[in-house]
Amino acid sequence: MNAVIDHSAEGAVAIPANAEAQQLSRKKAEKIALENNKLHKRLCRLVGQAIGDFNMIEEGDKVMVCLSGGKDSYALLDILLTLRERAPIHFDIVAVNLDQKQPNFPPEILPAYLTELGVAFHIENQDTYSIVKRLIPEGKTTCSLCSRLRRGILYRVADELGATKIALGHHRDDILETFFLNMFFGGKLKGMPAKLVSDDGKHMVIRPLAYVKEEDTERYAEVKNFPIIPCDLCGSQENLQRKQIKAMMRDWDKKFPGRVESIFSSLANVAPSHLMDPKLFGFTDLKTDGVPNPMGDIAFDEEPCATPTPFGATITLQSL
Repeated sequence: MNAVIDHSAEGAVAIPANAEAQQLSRKKAEKIALENNKLHKRLCRLVGQAIGDFNMIEEGDKVMVCLSGGKDSYALLDILLTLRERAPIHFDIVAVNLDQKQPNFPPEILPAYLTELGVAFHIENQDTYSIVKRLIPEGKTTCSLCSRLRRGILYRVADELGATKIALGHHRDDILETFFLNMFFGGKLKGMPAKLVSDDGKHMVIRPLAYVKEEDTERYAEVKNFPIIPCDLCGSQENLQRKQIKAMMRDWDKKFPGRVESIFSSLANVAPSHLMDPKLFGFTDLKTDGVPNPMGDIAFDEEPCATPTPFGATITLQSL
């Protein structure tokens, strides 16, 4: 019988090969469990931080979690349920799914999952699929009309359920993709905020996953084995502009580590006086007052940043 020598304890001990395999398997399982636990803690920390930073959830709130059947909304519901148990305040959660009557949509999956979870839920049945297919020519992007129809329906459902907050599963990457889409194709510096009043002025929309990377929701979905439901209405549209932006960001992540994080941080570190929107800053009425201002224009200097030297090192202009 083959054997291996275990030197981990005092003295050498012969261990049968099959015992070694079991030991390696056990250690691998323990490592995976540890990583999974770290992931769960990280998600709870990031979601909790976003909720705190933007005062998303308050005492007595009824949070309507929009559950699409995708990885992100599953992760959002799961983490909010965990945080509700730990929170120093009381708030209720109701999961809502809009069944848009897409082909091959399995209507039994979400009710079964939510019933087993013991979560209050509501399934809203509305055939928006037929409307979109009737109005949008074949091959054209359906997202815009689909989202408008879905938004109106969910606002109504929120009213009917008495929800005080509408929670959406958009994560950090969604927010950045929206920022670039607006800049590249819409000529706007506009993103997807973590908290904002809805366009009808009646509802508070929150995005508790605002600080969470998409790769973490992907991994978490695997760990939790969520019953993912694909979107057959738009999932086959491979040439969407958002997918192009997503590919660009993933390429940046590989080639320039830290760039995406820096861009995301910039969304919360805005200097209106250094942009060009007169609606945000009073350029027309601007006067000199003789008072030094660190945010004033530094004229002929470059903005302080890390600049490459001829020798490959970097120096900061402010230090010169």
